[in-house]
Amino acid sequence: MAKVVILSGAGLSAESGISTFRDSGGLWDEYDVNVVCNYDSLEKNEDLTIEFYDKRRSELEFKEANYAHKVISALKKEYGNKIAVITQNVDNLFEKAGMPSEDVIHLHGFMPEVRCTSCESVFDIGYKKLCDFNNGFCKECSSKLRPNIVFFGESAPMYENLSHELSDCTLFIVIGTSGEVIGVNSIAQFAEQSILNNLEPSDAIKDSLFSKVLYTQATQAIDEIARDIHGYLIEED
Repeated sequence: MAKVVILSGAGLSAESGISTFRDSGGLWDEYDVNVVCNYDSLEKNEDLTIEFYDKRRSELEFKEANYAHKVISALKKEYGNKIAVITQNVDNLFEKAGMPSEDVIHLHGFMPEVRCTSCESVFDIGYKKLCDFNNGFCKECSSKLRPNIVFFGESAPMYENLSHELSDCTLFIVIGTSGEVIGVNSIAQFAEQSILNNLEPSDAIKDSLFSKVLYTQATQAIDEIARDIHGYLIEED
């Protein structure tokens, strides 16, 4: 299991032009999240919900991994299982930075994928509309497909992976997350060392619990974070 856990949120991908949930403008203003992002959205508002996620998927095609994604990808390649890369983001920017999908734990799903509502088969459809892949039906059992995203109120099975990786985490790194979804304060308390990198303070995060705090863009902080990781893992060896 990993010694270093890197947990990233929307702030990391914001530098690549992907709007965060709390940003004004873009898709988040065009659609009511209570209508298209809830556990019952597909049941009550199927067409609108599919349309929303089709647009979000399409947006990814022309977004590029930023420098921070690339540095984290290089660290994962160098250190392998000594580093766990965990993200709350559903985009594929780590993958665009060269990281194999199996090396990234996407806690809330993965936008390029769709999932069968019956047999749970998963298909990578890239940037297509859902209906343009096998007419929106599963190739295995012919049931309807849905975005492979965790909606509000749904279970998030990848959190088991998060718990697994945190069980022996000694260096915990938070990049670009408000801390309102995952309680990073308690994790930082148990880790031997911890680094917080956000653009600005968050009411949900007590920065005094972290060994180092960097309030700046991820692309500006990532070289210092990488040096700390290198030094830490070399010392541990």
